[in-house]
This record gives sequence, structure tokens and C-alpha cells, in this order.
Amino acid sequence: MRGIILAGGSGTRLYPLTMATSKQLLPVYNKPLIYYPLTTLMLAGIREILIITTPEDQAAFQRLLKDGSQWGVSLSYAVQPHPGGTVQAILIGESFIREEPVALILGDNIFYGEGMPGILKESSGLTSGGLILAYYVQHPERYGVVSFDADEQVIEIEEKPETPRSNWAMTGLFFYAGDVVEVAKQVRPSPRGELEITDVNRHYMRQGRLKLRLLGRGNAWFDTGTHESLLEAANYVAAVERRQGLMIACPEEIAHALGFITGDHLDQLTGAYLKNNYGNYLQRLRATGRR
Repeated sequence: MRGIILAGGSGTRLYPLTMATSKQLLPVYNKPLIYYPLTTLMLAGIREILIITTPEDQAAFQRLLKDGSQWGVSLSYAVQPHPGGTVQAILIGESFIREEPVALILGDNIFYGEGMPGILKESSGLTSGGLILAYYVQHPERYGVVSFDADEQVIEIEEKPETPRSNWAMTGLFFYAGDVVEVAKQVRPSPRGELEITDVNRHYMRQGRLKLRLLGRGNAWFDTGTHESLLEAANYVAAVERRQGLMIACPEEIAHALGFITGDHLDQLTGAYLKNNYGNYLQRLRATGRR
């Protein structure tokens, strides 16, 4: 399976923070926001990843992430010329997908939980249709809402409904079979002029080929598109890391744990961070032999 991170968009909800930089380059505690969706794909076992950015920000992403070989993955880049909806990422990535299964994640989404690696790995084995992840929220009217029956079969997807039929919000992580490009080509702009991912998911739902995975208690999901949610995510990450002494979304650690890089390679990467706590953490990984 291949992976796509949609890191374009104008980020107007985060102005003035994003007037000079992409929101996916903003810090979430001690790491750039883009590290979180990137490591989510890595935990799913995905090593070929396309990052879609704005024309203005692409060079900054390339300086930060390079080609991914330092973490044992392959990163390539494409440009989203103007914000046109989530489905636009699938169309831009057509030559990258090459009719293979693909995971699409929004660049401002953060996932964490003890069971998440297993959920991600299982989801990446999808070979037919689509799979969406849903999270229980207090204010579902702010999100795309998923309704389902007793067998967890999706029966309706509503985009920011005034009267939601459930409290389960559709997260910004989607898994699709290789035919998703042809499905995306059938999507027409919504009233707000964007190609909505909801229409892709409804296509699979009508065919009975849309799977649903509920993220229950013990898992955390953040959509960091506002000042408040960005701060909440940073505070959450800080609290967990300080309490446990373990990092969230550390690509060096994850790459080593998954066998993408060797211990010697990890030592080389650590050299860039010797003057801060990030480097101290990587040194402790090697000292304890923890994977």
C-alpha cells in the first residue's frame, strides 16, 4: 500500500500563524505537525509516501523531510495549485497510486493510542473498496458524521449536519483500493466548489464496499485546524510525553522499531540533535536497546 499526505490548503483558519508558512510546518509541542501523519503511515507499514503541498511551501517540506531515506521510507512531492478539496489529492496522485491500494491522510490530523499500530497495520491490508475510521465526539455537527447499523455497516454519511444522526465523526484517514482514482474522477464539485471525500465514501457505501473502524476509548484523534485544537493537541502530546518519558510520532524511533533503519543508522541521525532533549531521547533508545 502507498500513502498520500495532503499538506496543501491555505490554512486561513489559523491566520496569522499560517500567513507565512504551511500549518503542517507549525510545531505541535516538540515536533512539526507533519511528523504526526507521516509516522501514522509509517506505523501502518507504508514506506512509499507522496506529500502534496502548496507551490510556495514545497521547498520547506523538502528541506525538513528530504527524500525520507534517513527513516527508511521513500518520500516524493507534488503540488496542489489551489485548494480544491480532499479528492483533489487522489487526482494529483494518480501516477503515484498506479492502481495500487492507497492510504490518504490529512496533514493536520493526529492519531494516538495503544491499539493504533494494530489498527493501522490491519487497515493497510485493504484490497477492495474503502475503509474509514470514525471517532466519538461531543459536537458532531462540526464534522462529517457517520451513521451505521448494529453490524457496523455504514448507512449514511452527512457533512456537518445541523441535526446529526450519530456522534461518530469521520476522521481524516482513509484507506482505498486501487480503483479509487476512477471513483475520484466521477466526483463533481460541491456547492462550495470543492471535490468532497464524502462523495467517494458514499460511492463505496452504495456498493456495500465501505468498511468502518470505530476508534473507541483509549484512542485520541485531533483535527488541528483551529488555534484551540492546535493548542489542545500540543498540550496532550506534552502531557503524555512528560508523564511516560516516551515520544509520540518520533520518526527515528518508529523507523528503528519497524526495522526500516539499523541501530548504526539511528546513531547517525542522533548526531543532529545532541544539544536538546530530542537527541537525548534517541540516545536513551540506543542505551536501553528498546525497539
